[in-house]
Amino acid sequence: MSRQQSVATLAITNGQIVTPNGVIEGDVTAVDNRIAAITTNQTGQTDADTVVDADGRYILPGLIDLHGDDIEDHVFPRSGARTADSLALDAADRANVAAGVTTKCHAVSFQDAPEDDRSTDLARDIVDMVAANDDLLADHRIHARCELTDPGCVEAVCEIIDRDIVVMASLMAHVPGQGQFASVESFKQWYMDDAGFDEGEVDEIIETRQKITDDVFDDRIERVTAAATAAGLTVASHDDENPEEVSHRAEKGVSLSEYPVTLDAANRAAEEGMTTAMGAPNLVRGGSQWGNLSTADAIDAGVVDILCADYHPPSLLAAPFVDTGEPLHERVARVTANPAAAIGLDDRGRLEPGARADLLVVDPDPMPTVERAVVAGEDVFCAEASP
Repeated sequence: MSRQQSVATLAITNGQIVTPNGVIEGDVTAVDNRIAAITTNQTGQTDADTVVDADGRYILPGLIDLHGDDIEDHVFPRSGARTADSLALDAADRANVAAGVTTKCHAVSFQDAPEDDRSTDLARDIVDMVAANDDLLADHRIHARCELTDPGCVEAVCEIIDRDIVVMASLMAHVPGQGQFASVESFKQWYMDDAGFDEGEVDEIIETRQKITDDVFDDRIERVTAAATAAGLTVASHDDENPEEVSHRAEKGVSLSEYPVTLDAANRAAEEGMTTAMGAPNLVRGGSQWGNLSTADAIDAGVVDILCADYHPPSLLAAPFVDTGEPLHERVARVTANPAAAIGLDDRGRLEPGARADLLVVDPDPMPTVERAVVAGEDVFCAEASP
């Protein structure tokens, strides 16, 4: 279904506006695709073509997700059962907008892992699918995830990295005893219990990955970072485990630490001047699924710049409303202005005149819910409770 026709002017009135500096009561007016004015007179009178009464609810910038792999669940709603690409993308689009995500960076894994319904061919298909479809509600981009244990994945990422739709790349190495899998046993247990491999198959995977030398990893890291830098992209490292690893990646051109698994790693990232991203589901749930660094603890330590939806877009909306002892506008910045700045999308992520008009009306109680979403000045989503 095509998007609604754009309107010349749109006003959201009578709201609590979360600006970069605090929360004020007033109205936000957009002309075409930009915010034209933020006013505090609250007269309720406007000559805008479309008027939305926020009725005292929060007005937020549209959320920006740098890492969301939920597209995989739409492509494969059941393991091995692939649905039509157009249906998957449309479903992902609407689910994200309903969760307040107006700029979505699909974290596409260039990784041959059939147990996870992942392959380099599928990754290429998703990139092509997103690039070819301009009839979506949100702004969709690609975050290319490179599995360093597989040379074919490195080649595949380097091939697509200069496409306009790609805005960042990240480096991951699923090696037993490192990162997400702190021990060989945890790696083995996951592959046997969750992925359905037998012990012999897992032992073969472990042996193959443990044979990869540091020099080989460094060569692959340098190839990806060089290609990404040439394309003007941000490069992230994934599941950083220790300070030495963080500093090594920083030397190679990595500027964003994504989901560090220890506080020592997160602290070193801050010392290196890197941006640090953690998972919103981790914060909303109250801890890491894998027993790694808690997002709340990292926030308490002052080392979290960005929150990502990871696998669950609704958590990105809920996260700013988790009380971390900080002002609301600072919590909101982690899912709006900060991710925008990290990938060079400086036109969005904040409510101020001149910024792109990506706007949300959010009811925070009892659970944060998007009642209205505006993307680039277009009123694209409305969810009102029944009387």
